[in-house]
Amino acid sequence: MGSTGLYFYGHCVVMFLLQMNTANSELFTVTGSDGPVLASLGGNLELSCQLSPPQQAQHMEIRWFRNLYREPVHLYRDGKDMFGEIISKYVERTELLKDAIGEGKVTLRIYNVTVDDDGFYHCVFKEGDFYEEHITEVKVTAINLRVQIHVHPPNTKGVIVECHSGGWFPRPLMEWRDSRGEVIPAASKSHSQGGDRLFNMKISLLISDSSFQKITCCLQNPLTGQEGRTSVILSDAFFSWNIIWKMILGIILFVMVLSILVSSFLLHPEHNRCRCTCDAPWVTGILIMIFSVVIVISIMGYLHLKQRVPVSDAHFELDILWVEDLSVILCSLMVSATMLISYTYFKLRDLPHNHPQRDFSATDGNRCKRTTSKH
Repeated sequence: MGSTGLYFYGHCVVMFLLQMNTANSELFTVTGSDGPVLASLGGNLELSCQLSPPQQAQHMEIRWFRNLYREPVHLYRDGKDMFGEIISKYVERTELLKDAIGEGKVTLRIYNVTVDDDGFYHCVFKEGDFYEEHITEVKVTAINLRVQIHVHPPNTKGVIVECHSGGWFPRPLMEWRDSRGEVIPAASKSHSQGGDRLFNMKISLLISDSSFQKITCCLQNPLTGQEGRTSVILSDAFFSWNIIWKMILGIILFVMVLSILVSSFLLHPEHNRCRCTCDAPWVTGILIMIFSVVIVISIMGYLHLKQRVPVSDAHFELDILWVEDLSVILCSLMVSATMLISYTYFKLRDLPHNHPQRDFSATDGNRCKRTTSKH
C-alpha cells in the first residue's frame, strides 16, 4: 500500500510539472506585420509588434536585432532603454515608442533610413527564461526622377542615344519606348553600384533611320511602381550624315569610272571606232572599272558589316569614325591606283612594238562599212 501511495504521489508531481511547463509555453505569442514594410530612403521607418493576448510588458525585456541576437538595434530592459548596448550604426537613430506598452504593444522608430537598413528585423519579448519573437521584413526604396538623355553625333551606323539615371534602389526596370508606348529593344544596358549601394543605370539605343522620331527613356521601381521618364525628339537632320557620306563615296567612285573610260578612249581613239572585240580598249576599261568597283565595295562592306566593338563600349564611336575615314582613304587610294594602272596599261599598249604597222584607218573604215551595209 505504501509503495502504491508513493507511486501515485510521484505521478502527481510529474503531471504538475508538465502542466506548469505547458502553461509557461503558452504565456504569450508575438505578432506584427505579415508582409514587407516599405521604407523610403532618407525617411523614417516604424516597426510595430505586440503580445497576444494583450498584457503588461513594462517589466519584460524587449529586443530588436538584425542578424545577431547580441547586436541589438534597440534594447529595452528593466523599464528603461539600454542605449549603451546598441550597435554603432543605429546609435541616436532609433526610438522605442512605449505609449501602449501596458497592452504589450511597442513600436520601433528608425530615423534617416539608409540602404543598409534593408532586410529582416527580429522583435523579441522575454520574461524570465521564456521568450517569443516576430520577424518583419523591411524593403528600402529609392527613386530619382532626374533622367538624362544624351544624343551622340550621327555616324554611318545611325544615331546613338544614351539614357542615364542614378540613385535607385532596388535595381529599377529600364527600357526605351516609342511614341505609341511600345518597347524598343535596347542596344545595350548596364548598371553599377556606388559606396551607398544605390544603382546607377545606363541604357543605349542605336537608331539607324528616322522611324523613331520621339523616344522615351523609362525607369520604374519594382516595389512601388513609381516611374521616372524623359523624352527626346530626333529630327531628320540627325540622319542626313549617312546620305552625305554615301554621296562622297559615290563621287569618288564616279571619278574613278570616268578616269578609266576617258583614258581608254583618249589614248586609243582610232581603236574605239566600231570595235566590239574583246581586246578593244574601251572593253578593257570597263572590265578594269568593274573589277575596281567590286574590290572597293567588298572592302567597305566588310569593314561596315563586321561587328568589332559593341554599342555599349566607350570606343564604339571611335571605331565608326575610324571606319568612315578608312573607307574614304581606301576609295581615294583605289581611284589613284586604278587611274595610274589604267593609264600605264593603255600607254604601254600604244607602243610601236606592241602593234605592227598597218593601215588602221582603212581596215577600220572597211569594217565600219561592212557593219553599216549589214544594217
